[in-house]
Amino acid sequence: MDIEKQIEKTVEKNVDQITRDFKTFMPDNILEIAISYTISFIMALLIFFIGKWIVNKIVKILGKVLRKVNGIDETLVKFLENIVYYALITVVIIAALNKLGIATTSFLAILGAAGLAIGLALKDSLGNFASGVMIVIFKPFKVGDSVIAGGVTGTVTEVTIFNTVFLTADNQKIIVPNSSITSASITNVNANDTRRIDIVVGISYEDSIKQAKEVLEKVIKENEKVLKDKTIGIGVSALADSSVNLTVNVWVKSSDYASAKAELLESIKVTFDEFGISIPYPKQDVYHYNKN
Repeated sequence: MDIEKQIEKTVEKNVDQITRDFKTFMPDNILEIAISYTISFIMALLIFFIGKWIVNKIVKILGKVLRKVNGIDETLVKFLENIVYYALITVVIIAALNKLGIATTSFLAILGAAGLAIGLALKDSLGNFASGVMIVIFKPFKVGDSVIAGGVTGTVTEVTIFNTVFLTADNQKIIVPNSSITSASITNVNANDTRRIDIVVGISYEDSIKQAKEVLEKVIKENEKVLKDKTIGIGVSALADSSVNLTVNVWVKSSDYASAKAELLESIKVTFDEFGISIPYPKQDVYHYNKN
């Protein structure tokens, strides 16, 4: 029994010592401090989420107002929306950090001092931003244009501060850095309302050039997408090794280019067959070997 009492007293003594040590390190107003930090954290979260909601509303209203301005380009509208969003969301984040008790002035000073290092590390992103500004200012294309740029062919759906979004003909979304676009040639397929279709058709040397040209004129007149008020050209462009090449030049609306060209090619082949005009094509020599 004496051993048990001695153990009990030793345990009680150790517990009392631990309790005294704990009280020494813990302030008396620990509960108040915990409540204060909890309230600050909740307020910071509220500032962030409410601020983000307000920022989205402001950007949405800005977009609606800009779109009502006559002559303003959709590309510029979306670009400005991105700029305003990131600027305002930065203000919201700084306000939330300030509510947590983080010295945002010191934080900004540190960012300013590290600006050079950040600039070097993000030189590609800064280049993309600068290229985005150039695209918006010089307008080599706008949202909705069919463009060949940055190794991509597609319709422009959005121009952001860092990249341009394309939608291909087979419905693929491709995101291209702005610097890749401005560093190479840009082909705006439908920058103009009309485009010229150039088709080269080869006929046999035994066929009549005059008849072939009459058939081509017939095909062109029957196609409703060909602009009849524009110059139509049909002429011999080359005397090739196995064919007489005729070049057809017609004008169509840019939006009708692909469909009109396909229709003309099909009609030319079908009509040539009807009139017995042949279109030569390469033929492989076939050798027959007799088995001994």
